[in-house]
Amino acid sequence: MRLLLLEDDAILGEALRDYLRAEGNVVDWFTRLQQAQWASSEPYDALLVDWQLPDGSGVDWVRQLRAQGLVLPILVMTARDLLADRIQGLDSGADDYLVKPFEPEELVARIRAVRRRSAAQGAPRMRLGALEIDSTAREVWRDGQRVELTLREWALLDALVTRAGRLVAKQDLEALIAGFDGHVSGNTLEVHVYNLRRKLGHEVIQTVRGRGYQVLP
Repeated sequence: MRLLLLEDDAILGEALRDYLRAEGNVVDWFTRLQQAQWASSEPYDALLVDWQLPDGSGVDWVRQLRAQGLVLPILVMTARDLLADRIQGLDSGADDYLVKPFEPEELVARIRAVRRRSAAQGAPRMRLGALEIDSTAREVWRDGQRVELTLREWALLDALVTRAGRLVAKQDLEALIAGFDGHVSGNTLEVHVYNLRRKLGHEVIQTVRGRGYQVLP
């Protein structure tokens, strides 16, 4: 998954970023609303938003995003634990509300939960021809045989299958890959797409020349 993490506490933010990356996610960490606002149009799979930030309210930002039609999962993180605060956070449009302090394992479990709820009828598995894909377990089977994917390959496949039927721009996929180490060479994306096709079947990923890639539902 590609995640946007908005957390101004340097120690907590760094710890969460490193843990989420170790779990195989791509994480863009921001400490200010102003930084995150321009990034929110990127193809994220979920937003993790602190309530109280130096330059504004994360909950108010969530409300604005929902008013603009953003539908991806959002989880609010805060030390505010009163019932009225929980109600306000959820009513803003957040899918879940996590009170600090918390263990990073719980955060990961809650991310999986909100993604399941946002999927069609909450079913984590989907079929694409000969493929069966479990987005929660991050596992793929081809003709009943489990296929081993690298973290980058899984991130690319997940980005495509969660947008099945829609074109995913080349630059968005390159940004996803770059999130692992900050660097992408000229043909890195093409190499990973080639490897996915070799493992999953050449018919799975369609090239839209000059624009990007897509998988068909």
